Amino acid sequence: MSDQPIPTTRDRIINAANHLFYGEGIRAVSVDAVAEKAGVTKKTLYYHFTSKDDLIAAYLTSRDQPNLALFALWFAEAPGTVADKTAAIFLHLARNARHPKWKGCGFLRTAAELANMPGHPAMAIGSAHKKKFEQWLATEYAAAGIGQPDLAARSIALLMDGVFSTMLVHRDPAYAEAAAETARLILTTMAPSVSAQGIRGNSQ
Repeated sequence: MSDQPIPTTRDRIINAANHLFYGEGIRAVSVDAVAEKAGVTKKTLYYHFTSKDDLIAAYLTSRDQPNLALFALWFAEAPGTVADKTAAIFLHLARNARHPKWKGCGFLRTAAELANMPGHPAMAIGSAHKKKFEQWLATEYAAAGIGQPDLAARSIALLMDGVFSTMLVHRDPAYAEAAAETARLILTTMAPSVSAQGIRGNSQ
């Protein structure tokens, strides 16, 4: 007997939206298509979500913590220095990008589709997600003794979104592999030197 909880109607709708919005884009997918995928009526969908915009916001919210947790897992499981661990995130991303169903970053793609609607609730959700990623990196870098951890985190965040965009254009995961080495170089440059660590240690 499975211990997995039975999805609620709301969960089924969000899962359907996740599958369709990520795979085809938010503008290309109708509310009717989401309802059909979820196995509910359109009336039931609107009982749980007041509008398509509300559903789009719920779709992005559902991706927030799982994506952040996956980055954290890749980072934690990788051996080596903080530079090696950060490079591992990009290498995992390159592997994922080779899957035929990979369509890039759902947050960036949604932002591109809503570029003329800066006040859309999904834009705020996407911005918050990207900030959480950057802040998480800054915390890890500060703990590792990286100089200017906030700047280092912002540099890696910029590199990450650049890779997402470039791979969508070229459909070539090799760009993520190249970014792994760029990330390693950035963080190695900003890491405290062995000699500086020794000086601090002798002064204590």
